Amino acid sequence: MKIVLPALGSVAAIALFAFSTTYQSAVAVERPAYDETFEQLELFADVLARVRSQYVVEVDDSELIEDAMNGMLQSLDPHSSYINPEAFREMRMNTKGEYGGLGMEVTMEDGFVKVISPIDDTPAKRAGIKAGDYITEIEGKSLIGATLSEAVGQMRGKPGEPINITVIREGEDPLYIDIVREVIKRQTVKHEMKDGIGYIRIAQFNEKAADGLKDSIAALQKESGGRLPGLVLDLRGNPGGLLTQSVEVSSVFLNGGEVVSTRGRRSDDVNVYNAEKGQMAKDVPLIVLVDGASASASEIVAGAVQDKGRGLILGMTTFGKGSVQDVIPLRGGRDGALKITTQRYYTPNGRSIQSSGIVPDLTISAIPDDGEEHKRFSEASLPNAIENEDTAEEMADEVDVVDLKIDYPPEGFEISDDYQLQQAIALLKSGTYAEKLAAARG
Repeated sequence: MKIVLPALGSVAAIALFAFSTTYQSAVAVERPAYDETFEQLELFADVLARVRSQYVVEVDDSELIEDAMNGMLQSLDPHSSYINPEAFREMRMNTKGEYGGLGMEVTMEDGFVKVISPIDDTPAKRAGIKAGDYITEIEGKSLIGATLSEAVGQMRGKPGEPINITVIREGEDPLYIDIVREVIKRQTVKHEMKDGIGYIRIAQFNEKAADGLKDSIAALQKESGGRLPGLVLDLRGNPGGLLTQSVEVSSVFLNGGEVVSTRGRRSDDVNVYNAEKGQMAKDVPLIVLVDGASASASEIVAGAVQDKGRGLILGMTTFGKGSVQDVIPLRGGRDGALKITTQRYYTPNGRSIQSSGIVPDLTISAIPDDGEEHKRFSEASLPNAIENEDTAEEMADEVDVVDLKIDYPPEGFEISDDYQLQQAIALLKSGTYAEKLAAARG
């Protein structure tokens, strides 16, 4: 089963997660034949033995070894990690769309937990947690020195139990936020008619996403009396999920053809995923909303729609999570699992969006221009992020948002009124959609 996410260990969700991952059964591993590697392993064993016998306090061998494995894997890239047995059980449960916790996707950066995205209709979202926030303390105790798994473990607890977290946000004093834990039941897909235009929000690409989208389109078509005059697909803040679901969602809008391909380091390590024929929303004018927290599976859908000329992409440049991880159970999961990056994924036109993201056809901000320079928080911001091999020489680690030509909300505009959505609906109702789409596709 393919997944697409920020994930536990290097990018984790509090109670769980989402960015590109493939489950694999155990396979034979070719062991190195050279002596130097075994000498290094002997050195590791010697160091471990000396720590056990001479360190100032007694240590836990299993914790030391788990931390060592994670140190090795996370030095490769932000998404490779060791998943302990308990976390692996939770991961398998959470792809089904229900789990306990606070409800946000997180990673570790500079010794602090950094929020990738809060999840819709969860305690974190309702408490005002934002993408880019740093969580520095839990119950007044610093997280400096804690691993991501340890921090996530501290934030977990029984539903109904309160927790206090300290949040650092750019340009503001520290925030001390009380949140009550609860069981997270994601309503994966929502829909409604907005000013005569169909609106569908997909919060995550779990097992319910494609079916929920199809049900929503059918309901909107019925409500509109037949054919929809236009549709807005909202993928903002969607951190990803199952790769298979991104292909099924794309099939709703594409009449066959390639949706995405994945390529590994060997020339023959290529997989192509095609849409099914007979799209459900044929000829319905489509606008896809994205932002900096739209990642992985969201970027697959946006990239396919863009490359196929099926609709307009509106919003801000996406996160740029363009790599695929294999999740390999160890001893059937009894010893946890290894999550390791094995491939990059590419849009139908062969674009790798790793670190660079999907650039919208219409770059429109959700918040007014404050006149300040802001750095884009993206995959490239994460420690040891894999470079985009197509643009490695041209890309900086971070992209200046001010370098983009952005349409900002007018002065005094209320953020809650959703400028991006308003602009999408206005475009679909204006009669200029076809002209804009033709211009965007050259």
